[in-house]
Amino acid sequence: MALNLKTFFTRSMSAVVFVIILLGSLFFSYTTFSIFFLVVALIGVKEFMQLAEKLGAQPYKSTVYLVSVLLYLAWVNWWTLSKETFGLSFFFFPPSILFILLPFVFLSLTLFIKSEQPITNALFSMAAIVYAVVPMCLLHSLVFFTGEAQTIHSTYNPWILFGIILLIWSNDTFAYLGGSFFGKRKLIERVSPGKTIEGTAFGIVLTFALSALLPSLLPNTPPIHWMILGILVPVLATIGDLIESLLKRSAGIKDSGTILPGHGGVLDRFDSLILVSPVLVVVFHFSQL
Repeated sequence: MALNLKTFFTRSMSAVVFVIILLGSLFFSYTTFSIFFLVVALIGVKEFMQLAEKLGAQPYKSTVYLVSVLLYLAWVNWWTLSKETFGLSFFFFPPSILFILLPFVFLSLTLFIKSEQPITNALFSMAAIVYAVVPMCLLHSLVFFTGEAQTIHSTYNPWILFGIILLIWSNDTFAYLGGSFFGKRKLIERVSPGKTIEGTAFGIVLTFALSALLPSLLPNTPPIHWMILGILVPVLATIGDLIESLLKRSAGIKDSGTILPGHGGVLDRFDSLILVSPVLVVVFHFSQL
């Protein structure tokens, strides 16, 4: 496919504003990081429920928003946030409790709210939280990882998440450019007609090359981490992008929203991070790669 300069310019200008807000929130403080991704999670939930409605479901919106906020707040490191904001220390309930209660909460609603598809509505309500909120919650684990054993009083460290986001952006940019200039064979045409094998490969290869430079830019993390993430992140990011494309195609829409000109909605912009986030939490915290 040929490079559309007008589209590329619109995407670029929108991306500049988005990058300034994201990086400003990420690096200014843990408070701004927490607020930014709470907003992202709630907008993502709204967009997912709009997709669900187009697929014939009627999610329990009020309950979804309430549980989303509570679940997100449960993942916040309140020791760091309260110290940063108030000079105090207090704790919140463990996120595992709310997550375990999700099926009970939404399936119970089917008994009291009359609808034609109660189980479908409950499942889409849970899916909105699992898809749009939980990955944003898990970012709170990544920003307290320092390459060593994690403790509850760890120092806020945005650099590893920044490196991961940098790899995602690299893959997105180079895959787009590679597909524009060299793309001929479709990757999975029924899901994403614009994505090509050549563009995908171009993005993965150049992102892997970029990962070799990150240890010098982002110290205190073993180089082997970034070499493995240089392959893992673009592959997962591509799969996340394809899943989002399948959701939109099933709903018969082009973009999940309109908040970012040239990029669509929040789910369009964060579709890669949605899949990358939970997998990397496993890699960093359980596998201890």
